[in-house]
Order: sequence, then C-alpha cells, then structure tokens
Amino acid sequence: MRTRFVYALAATLLLPVLWSVSPARAAEAVPEASVPERAADNPSALVLAEGAVARRQLVAVGRNLRIEGEAMADVAALDGDAWITGSVDGDVIVLGGNVHLAATARVSSDVFALGGMVDAAAGCVVDGRMVSHPTISAAWLTLLEGPTVGLSAFDPLVVGAKLALVTAWLAVTLLFFAVSGREVLATSESVTLEPFRNFFLGLTASLTLLLFALFFSAFAAALVGIPMLALVVIAALVLKLWGMVAVFHAAGRWCLGLLGRRFLTPAPLNAAVAGLLVLGAFKLVPWVGAWVWTAATLIGIGATLETKFGRREPWFATAEEASGLAPDGSW
Repeated sequence: MRTRFVYALAATLLLPVLWSVSPARAAEAVPEASVPERAADNPSALVLAEGAVARRQLVAVGRNLRIEGEAMADVAALDGDAWITGSVDGDVIVLGGNVHLAATARVSSDVFALGGMVDAAAGCVVDGRMVSHPTISAAWLTLLEGPTVGLSAFDPLVVGAKLALVTAWLAVTLLFFAVSGREVLATSESVTLEPFRNFFLGLTASLTLLLFALFFSAFAAALVGIPMLALVVIAALVLKLWGMVAVFHAAGRWCLGLLGRRFLTPAPLNAAVAGLLVLGAFKLVPWVGAWVWTAATLIGIGATLETKFGRREPWFATAEEASGLAPDGSW
C-alpha cells in the first residue's frame, strides 16, 4: 500500500514538472479533425496507440493526448489538445485546449472543451453532450494559485503574496485539525490509497461547479443567479480548503517516512505542517508550482467528496433509511 502511494504521489508531482516548463500557449485555430496529429509533430504527446486498451483514466498534463486505441475510462488533457481517432468509454475533458474528433471517433459519454473548441468530423459518434466554451481563460485551472497579475515570478510582491498564502494555509490547517482532526485523517487516507481516482473525481466536480457558475451568471436572473453563484463559490472554496489540508497530511506523512524509521508514524499535525512546507516550496517555483498545486487541489477535492468530509457516509440515504425502517422492516 505504501509503495503504491509513493509511485502515485511521485507521478502526480512530477508530471507537471516534466511537462509544464514551457509557457502557456495561446489558443490556436482548430485544424480539421480529419487530419490527425502525427507523433513526429509532437513527440511528447501522450499516445494510446491503435490496438492498445487502457482500462483506467488517462491524463495528459501540459501536452497533447492522442487516443487511437480503446480507452475504457475517462480521458483528460490539461493545457493541451485531445485527438480522438479511436474509442473512449467515458468522458473526454480538455481544459485549455481543443478537442478533435475524427470520423472514426467513438465517445460513449460527454465531450467538454473549456478554453478551446470541439472539432467533430462527419461520421464521429458522441453518445453524450458536446460542450465548448473557448473564451474561458486557462488561468482558472490554477484555482487561484497561479496568476501573478503580469508580474515576474520573482517579484518581491509575488513572492511575498505566496508566502502569505502559505501562512494562511497553516492557519487553516491548525483550525481543521483542532475542530475535525479525525475526519481530516480519514480524507487523507483516501488521498493515499486512490490519488488518481480522486484526481478525476475532483476534476469532474470542478468542471461541474464551473458549468453551474457559467449557467447562473449567463442565464439566471440576477435575483436568483447571484445568490446561487455565491453558493457555488462557497462550495468550491470549502471543498478546496478541506481537501488541501488532507493532501498536506498525506504528503507530509510520506515525506517524513522517507527520512527514517523514527518518522514512519509522525504526529498528524506535524505531518500536515511538513506537507504544507513541501508544497509551499513548490509554490515558489515559477509555472511548476501552479500545476503541482492544481493537481493537489483536484486530488483533495475528489478525496473530500469520496469520503464526504471524512465521515464516509453515503451521500444519499436508501429508501429504508429515509423512512426510518431497519433493513428487516422494523422501526
């Protein structure tokens, strides 16, 4: 179990480091989907070759994604394009890029392109919805962790703001452990056991909240839309705060465990502070820090939803529970 978490956390943290060192590109014109991207044009693309089968989710961070074979779960590209010539038995989610569906493409669920466009060739099959919102800035992906208002990453104002934010996170960590430490540890356990599953769950939840926010701001009347938009923002903030504290603990416990046996079972608060310091150091690294914190945020949000804020209760009661009946029919 520990080895599995080590590999998962290392991959989650290193993917942004390896593939996000170049500046974000501006949205480009969408080429025809009938002309698929060639590997020679982008050798760093994540490719599922023709004839290959992927049974778990595929995520491309800072590079393009090409699905020529059969993906049996969701696929996503962050700050990159998705080229689909094969089949996807799930959602196709692209943030900060375009989706290209060739004539042979088959998608059993929805296609989302936020910060880009959907180019669907004649003959492709999409069983779900196709949603495109090209005017959304890719900056929202950093979830308020990355933008520097045009200043240099080493500007004293930017560095001071990031250090102040780390200090604020320390206060939040202390508060959550004082009020609901046991529940935070339960969420942290989910971060450790299923980081990739939680990443996709958090990505889907963030996407859903964003679509709700866009709907309320664009179509709902001001009397209804503004309060609902405020509720969406508050819900996203609460999920982010709780989830990040759980990620701090999981990351700190793993890092301290690497130092030796005396740190294998550190005090929970000590582990959380250590994890905050490690992720805080990443925050000071230009561009890389934004992607690391974004990945950590999505994992935290997913773990929070998975564990229902550490309580591990079902989100919806069964008919017997709602009526007050026991499983055997008694009260």
